[in-house]
Amino acid sequence: MNPAQFGKGFDPNVPNAARMYDYWLGGKDNLPADREAAEKVLKFVPEIPVGIRENRGFLIRAVRFLAEQGVRQFLDIGAGLPTQRNVHQVAAEYAPGARTVYVDNDPQVLVHARALLQDSPQVLVVEGDLRRPMEIMGDPQVREHLDFDQPIAVLLLAIVHFIEDSDDPAGIIAKIRGELPPGSYMAISHVAIDERPQSAAGVERIYNGASAQFVARRSREIEPFYDGLDLVEPGLVNLHQWRSDIPVTAPALEKVSAYFLCGVGRVL
Repeated sequence: MNPAQFGKGFDPNVPNAARMYDYWLGGKDNLPADREAAEKVLKFVPEIPVGIRENRGFLIRAVRFLAEQGVRQFLDIGAGLPTQRNVHQVAAEYAPGARTVYVDNDPQVLVHARALLQDSPQVLVVEGDLRRPMEIMGDPQVREHLDFDQPIAVLLLAIVHFIEDSDDPAGIIAKIRGELPPGSYMAISHVAIDERPQSAAGVERIYNGASAQFVARRSREIEPFYDGLDLVEPGLVNLHQWRSDIPVTAPALEKVSAYFLCGVGRVL
């Protein structure tokens, strides 16, 4: 990654949550500050790369499932840096012609995504902040690209744990849900600290110096985010337990009760 592409005001010494995620995925779109912060997090939670890969696997399986249900429109909020098997790519495999909107509030992510996706007519990249959901749902570009008279799948993957309690994450999700037409779905994934609550403070401190504030939550605090959704089987589970194609579980996850919860639900 070339820091010069982001222009004036960009500080390469400030870790970026999206680029840290990219580093854990094994990507190349990250800088020394991101790698340093990511390695510090690993000292508290060494299995994070496993969870990140599982989250990507959940994305792929969820989009495939949604396409099989007839969904042809996807709204990915907090999309992060483009990597392999993105939402629009998976959707195209199972639902040719499907339309995708990627939303992010990180200018670095937007620059990178627009450069990579500028020749993809079925894909739109827009700036938006999950903390202001009605701006996203009412964005003229979003409304033009997606037909709000037809089902839409909203993806909130590994993003709600960056929304502080004071911003009312459950209320934000409810507002988005309320704007969706009949037959729509929502897919949500969220880190859970049930297994290692003692590590939460250390991870939060590291993110305090980065581009986004991580909020540590237990599973009982995450469950309300799925209110108003008719969860499809198997319900609210760990990433690797959601309709996995591979019955083998990574050793690091075999005895974990809650580490990264996910679910897909039909809007009621």
